[in-house]
Parts: sequence; C-alpha cells; structure tokens
Amino acid sequence: MKGFTTKAIHVGEEPKKMQYGDVVSPIHLSTTFAKESIEEVESGYVYSRSANPTRDNLEKKLAALENAKYALAFSSGLAAETTILLSLLKKGEHVIAFDDLYGGTKRLFNRVMMRFGIGFTYVDLRDLDLFRKAIREESRMVWIETPTNPLMKLADIKAISELAHEHDLIVVVDNTFASPYFQQPLTLGADIVVHSVTKYLGGHSDVVGGAVMVSDDELHEKMRFHQNAVGAILSPFDSWLVMRGVKTLAVRMERHQYNAMKIAEYLENHRMVDKVYYPGLESHPQHELAKRQMKGFGGMLSFELRGGLEEARRFVEALEIFALAESLGGVESLIEIPALMTHASIPREERLKVGIKDSLIRVSVGIEDLEDLIDDLNKGFKHL
Repeated sequence: MKGFTTKAIHVGEEPKKMQYGDVVSPIHLSTTFAKESIEEVESGYVYSRSANPTRDNLEKKLAALENAKYALAFSSGLAAETTILLSLLKKGEHVIAFDDLYGGTKRLFNRVMMRFGIGFTYVDLRDLDLFRKAIREESRMVWIETPTNPLMKLADIKAISELAHEHDLIVVVDNTFASPYFQQPLTLGADIVVHSVTKYLGGHSDVVGGAVMVSDDELHEKMRFHQNAVGAILSPFDSWLVMRGVKTLAVRMERHQYNAMKIAEYLENHRMVDKVYYPGLESHPQHELAKRQMKGFGGMLSFELRGGLEEARRFVEALEIFALAESLGGVESLIEIPALMTHASIPREERLKVGIKDSLIRVSVGIEDLEDLIDDLNKGFKHL
C-alpha cells in the first residue's frame, strides 16, 4: 500500500488477517489472555497493558501514516511526551526546546521534569544560530513544534535535524498541528514524532490519546519498555475510535485547510484585526518554508484583535457556531483566548516575551460550511 488514504483505511484492518474476515478491527476488551499450558504463558498476548490486539492494529496504522517502523499509543498526548522523556533522558541531561510551545508541554517540562534533574532551554528555533549556541555538553535532545501553538511559527526540520545529529542530539517533533497528512518529520530527518491523537487523528472530539512514531530500533525498545512499565496505555475502545477517525483524515484535512485559508484571508483584510498568523498566507514570514516542508497548511490559525483582553473576551463570547473551548482538530470549529485558557499556566511576562498577547485569539477551523463560519465571525465583530 502506497497512498496515504489507502493506508489510513486498510493498514491494521486487513480482512484476510482477521479471525472472521472483519472489515473493521474488532474491539478486544479482554484484560487478560488464557493459555493452554505454562510454556505458553509468555508468548502472544498475555495482559492488555503490555499488548492488546486492538491497540496493536492502531499502532500499525499510525506507523504507516508517518512512514515509521513503529508506533506507540498512549492515554494522552502528555502521557506520550512523558514517556519519551522518561525513556531517553536521565538526571543532569538537557533539552533544547522551541520557545513557543503548547502550555501543557511547558508545564510538564518546567514543573515536573525539572524536579527530576532534567534541564530545559527555550530558544526561537527559527534561528539556527540561537539553536547552535544553546547546545551544551549535556544536551541530549531538541524538542520542536512546527507549526507552533499558538503563534504558528515554523522550524526547519531538515536543517535542525542535520545540525542536531552532528552533536548526537535526538530530534523530537510534535506534529499535532500539521497531522501526518500535511507533514512527515521522519522523512525530513527527525528521530521521533509525537502526536496528541485527541486532535486531528481522532478528529471528532470524542477520544483523548497520544502517540509516538519512531523508526530507530533502540529508541523504540526503550519507549516500548516504559509504555508497559509506566502503563499510560490507550484503551481498546479508544484505540478503535482513533482508527475510525483516521480513516477520514485526508478528506477532513483538505476541508480544514480550505476553510482556514479563506478565513485567514477574511481576517487579514478586516479593519479590526491587527495581525493574522497562518502559514498559508504569503504574509507569513516563513511561507516559503511551509511550502517546502509541508504538503498543506492545516486548519489552525491565530489572530490579534485591535484592543486587549476585554475585546477578545467580548468577541469570542458573541459567537454561536465557533464553540468557546480548548482543544483543536475536531470537525467542529473551536475558538479560545490562549492568555486565559490553553496558555494560562505560563506566566504573563513569559507569554508576552514570546509574542502571546492578551488580544491573541486561537482558532481551530472546522469543516462546517464556510459561509456560516464567516457569518458567525461577523457577529463577533459587530458585537465589538
């Protein structure tokens, strides 16, 4: 199988490999698996934390989407991130991370992992010189989001990977915003890809999960051990939900992108908007990089209203179709204020330093009718 959508539909769910010829993978809810003899106790499936047929089928599918050799499914995106760090780093080692990251990731780094002696330095990874200067003797990993959350900054995955590997650094890319449909970091030189499958992979706002994709045997073995030993695994039912969602990923992402581009253009020309952050716009400072390393520009955008926090609050509260909610990547459109919601755990001074203003609004553009979405945004502007 070569085509993306063909793999999304069929890998891990081939009827000829199913016991009864199932076209859709069954949900194996059993927690334990009986054996005929003591000699068989350690063979095949034993206990569902260690391995489960439904989760295995999902992991095969996710690996295929990122052109990876392996995938590991977890109970949340943060569980996946935690497993990467616990598996591959130890006390005294150091991570270089993009300065613009999801607030939950920074909270994990600063308030959990630092307690175990792992150090973090945040730099603007758009600048390779800054990245080079941040590398220390104890550096072991570089952590990238691209596009970033919420300012839609891009990192040159290929260039960073080449420099990182000169210093034996592991390159981790959070590919949640782009999805495997629009960006495949492993093919650009990254070592590990991490996803919140809650978002575009699941796609319907009804499952929380995470995933790690990797091709290196040694890295996979370490993370597979910790997946079992720590136990933050994805349940069989949630694994099945993600498999169902992934089958429509390609068609959903095309619609997300179409709507997002039109809305970004609409916002860019609105007199009450100061700035729009969307890599598909020619005004985006890294538009050429986006065209080079991405197949498309995704469904996420942010914009700054003219005014401050109060104007942003009034705008989002006036909308009807755009739900005022955290998360992203579902078929429905969501809107939020990072300063009060997804990035509220980051001190205001730190938020402002990286460019997250009080007037910044983040939008997860859904797949509804475009005319209805623009009419809804017009209501917000009229309310101001």
